[in-house]
Amino acid sequence: MNVGFVGTGNMGRILIESFVESGAIRPSFIYMTNRTITKAEVIKEIYPKTNVMETADEVVKRSDLVFICVKPLDIHPLLKKLDHLLTPNKCIVSITSPISVEQLESLVHCQVARAIPSITNRAFSGVSLLTFGNSCHKESQRTIEELFEQISNPVQIEDDITRVSSDIVSCGPAFFSYLLQRFVDGAVAETNISKDQAVVLASEMIIGMGKLLETELYTLPTLQEKVCVKGGVTGKGIEVLEENVGDMFEKIFQATHKKFDEDLVEVSEQFSKIPNK
Repeated sequence: MNVGFVGTGNMGRILIESFVESGAIRPSFIYMTNRTITKAEVIKEIYPKTNVMETADEVVKRSDLVFICVKPLDIHPLLKKLDHLLTPNKCIVSITSPISVEQLESLVHCQVARAIPSITNRAFSGVSLLTFGNSCHKESQRTIEELFEQISNPVQIEDDITRVSSDIVSCGPAFFSYLLQRFVDGAVAETNISKDQAVVLASEMIIGMGKLLETELYTLPTLQEKVCVKGGVTGKGIEVLEENVGDMFEKIFQATHKKFDEDLVEVSEQFSKIPNK
């Protein structure tokens, strides 16, 4: 099966690298293009057997499954341009959250799915979020699930929890990287530890914590309970967190949902102009 990628920016590239290195897709079966073609050519330098096409049309012609890895507002004009090539035997997979599978199905005649990956998938870990359109055949659904099983734990979701699920799975690594960096900065500012030392210790701590949670020996609350001895040092630190964190995370979700709603309005304006197929 040939797999196409239209868009080889950050997430498109991560998907290609992850699928190739996990063995999910043979490099010679990958066809890719990008508006700035040099970005696709850089990937080909790493995986010489992959195929770089000059246009999205060429990618679609040669592919059975096509990942659409472009910005939300670029999807509508792109798919309108490609519609004559998107026959019912082909399947597109959008990786953008503001556009629903129903909206995509209103625009094209092929099978439709959505997959929201995470940067953690680059390490063949974490979660990927899948939503299948009514047009997506069972065989295509299984193919997509099997691909993502090689690089993640694929979880099927409904539209009403798309944003919050994406916040946790896809945005979460950026949020917690920021918090971890502030943790390191605080240690360096208040003690004699070097930044390099603090980064190593904090990184190894978070890796170890992830592995510990993976064993399912502890839940998040029981892990905190095991470390936090009553009246001890950890307890004093928790008190500071309880006093200062407040509703910070609620505000994060409010901010991401506000931006998501703004994106939805822009996208919906495009799709509202589409005549019934």
